[in-house]
Amino acid sequence: MQKRYLVVGASKGIGNSLAKMLTADGNTVIAISRTEGELAGMEGVDFQTYDVASDEPLPTIEGIIDGVVYCPGSINLRPFNRLTETDFVSDMQINLLGAVRVIQHYLPNLKISENGSIVLFSTVAVQTGMGFHASVSAAKGAVEGLTRALAAEFAPKIRVNCIAPSLTDTPLAEKLLNTPEKRDASAARHPLKKVGTAADIAEMAAFLLSEKSAWITGQILHVDGGMGSVR
Repeated sequence: MQKRYLVVGASKGIGNSLAKMLTADGNTVIAISRTEGELAGMEGVDFQTYDVASDEPLPTIEGIIDGVVYCPGSINLRPFNRLTETDFVSDMQINLLGAVRVIQHYLPNLKISENGSIVLFSTVAVQTGMGFHASVSAAKGAVEGLTRALAAEFAPKIRVNCIAPSLTDTPLAEKLLNTPEKRDASAARHPLKKVGTAADIAEMAAFLLSEKSAWITGQILHVDGGMGSVR
């Protein structure tokens, strides 16, 4: 049966890969992003322009939403003594508070669904301490806490889960993978000896949206090439 999903940050990277998967299966995707990007001309997509960092009201959407996926994030890697309070606030704003605003705004739409699902994103660096990750790890750690709290509060009507990737080949990570040497070094750090792709992460998101994951909620799922658990 055709579903209707909201993907925030769908114009590129993981969100765009997910939008392609969902529409290819005959679903409708409401895509909210700053720019249309790779969504242009994509069949089955209803595009809405919006910047999650703005103070403007979120777009109004009428009717059922079967799933919400919040993709915006940041990779702000600096030594702790070079991070300012503004850095921490900025990372919290885009990673945590943006997700909170989206969920609160579209919760009435989700409640109409018989199998509502929310998918958020963390990072392997929350579970596995990594240098220079203080700000983003703090923000994503808050996202993991939000995931579990909302899973408890929204059960049994709406499931809430979170994906914690390692470094993934997306535009957000471009500066960390922009030479063969950087790419090879990153691949070597993972037990599976390769860098993850947007499709690798989007496949898990699509699964968590589907009824195949109907008995999964409150989970932090590590799609990280083994980095979080294997040595």
